[in-house]
Amino acid sequence: MSIGVGIIGAGIMGADHARIFAGAVAGAHLVAISDADERRAKAVAQETGAKHSLSDPLALINDPEVGAVLIASPDATHPDFAIACIKAGKPVLCEKPLAPTAKEGLRVIEAELSAGRRSVQLGYMRRFDPGYVEMKGLLGSGAYGEALAFHCVHRNASAPPHFDAAAAIVSSCGHEVDVSRFVLSAELSTVKVFRAKRSKLATFDDPMLVVFETDKGQLVDVELFINAQYGYDVKGELVCETGTISFGPTLNTQVRASGLSATQLAPDWRPRFAAAYRIQNQAWINSIVTGKPVGSSAWDGYVATTVTDAGVKSLKTGETVAIAYDKRPGLYG
Repeated sequence: MSIGVGIIGAGIMGADHARIFAGAVAGAHLVAISDADERRAKAVAQETGAKHSLSDPLALINDPEVGAVLIASPDATHPDFAIACIKAGKPVLCEKPLAPTAKEGLRVIEAELSAGRRSVQLGYMRRFDPGYVEMKGLLGSGAYGEALAFHCVHRNASAPPHFDAAAAIVSSCGHEVDVSRFVLSAELSTVKVFRAKRSKLATFDDPMLVVFETDKGQLVDVELFINAQYGYDVKGELVCETGTISFGPTLNTQVRASGLSATQLAPDWRPRFAAAYRIQNQAWINSIVTGKPVGSSAWDGYVATTVTDAGVKSLKTGETVAIAYDKRPGLYG
């Protein structure tokens, strides 16, 4: 059995996902690539062996040869495309965020509730990253006592032209929001954003420190530095009662020579999380076959957007903001 996959969006992420499905995922084959720029869709389809390329995403969703859909189009389009897939009975792997706002995310949840099944998996690939998975497992072993605090670092070499401080909280810190909930098995209850001295190389408040409190009384702090210049750098350290668990920014080899010890850093997130993307995409296909959902659900996507909405409010007001969620429907456990 091989599941026909259609991809909406042929930009950086859509093209990368197409390459992963073309060469690194068992039980799936590419059927169609859709993009507003049909020439770009055609180029990606030719490179990856997809059967069709087109500009109409709804035609892709309703194509009988497409059994599952990956959404990698601009953020604002995610809710409508996800809902169209739910109505068509097509499983979805949707790049984050689920929606630009929590209110719009609830529309997707309402569609799933009406359908009576979970169809959407969010592309929070860090849940599949070996470093975070091992960290969660070591914490769960109980060997180091309870988790007390989680230190996170999220640095990019440079910001995209459209970025501002709010976008950094939504697009960058959103990953730490989801993965901290995953590692700690806790909910985030408050958030406060601190602005550091602005880098001369930044056009907005950068870096920032985002501090959360969980419903278990733990602290999660995230250093966001989107114009760090030197490369992509993600780190995590979990502080427990009898020890710490941490991992570095790279899975690359380390070279020691001429009095120096060096490890090459990636220019962006894709090489660092290449394994996570591959494992995530395979897990998604496997879950379609087994009928057992994996990874982040639409509810997790709604929670992440609710948290980042609160983070943006704290950025604007300078205050600690309490995070309020709707009641979790039974469909999401």
